[in-house]
Amino acid sequence: QSFKLFGFLDVKNIPCARESVLYGSLGALVMGLGHFLATSRVKRSCDVAVGSYICTMLGYWFYCRYNLAQQRIRQRMLKEGMKNRILFEGSYLDPEKKQSGSERSDS
Repeated sequence: QSFKLFGFLDVKNIPCARESVLYGSLGALVMGLGHFLATSRVKRSCDVAVGSYICTMLGYWFYCRYNLAQQRIRQRMLKEGMKNRILFEGSYLDPEKKQSGSERSDS
């Protein structure tokens, strides 16, 4: 069962959405409660909580998506390298074969 936040944000299927919402909620709770304990102003503490929720959620969202994009790039490079390794292994285009051939001529 999927959980939709704000009616359109499917938290289960979107990468990083669940963690962003959870960390945003935790940040809002900590900042709002901390501001209330420091100043005893309810309305201002609610404003601080909402602002910190937005900032924390967006900050973690961009951080997580950036790391996810970098991980996908590394996976794509690794997949391409493995494909080339399988394709060229044992042929004259194999870089390891060229290295071992030059070592043999030095001996």
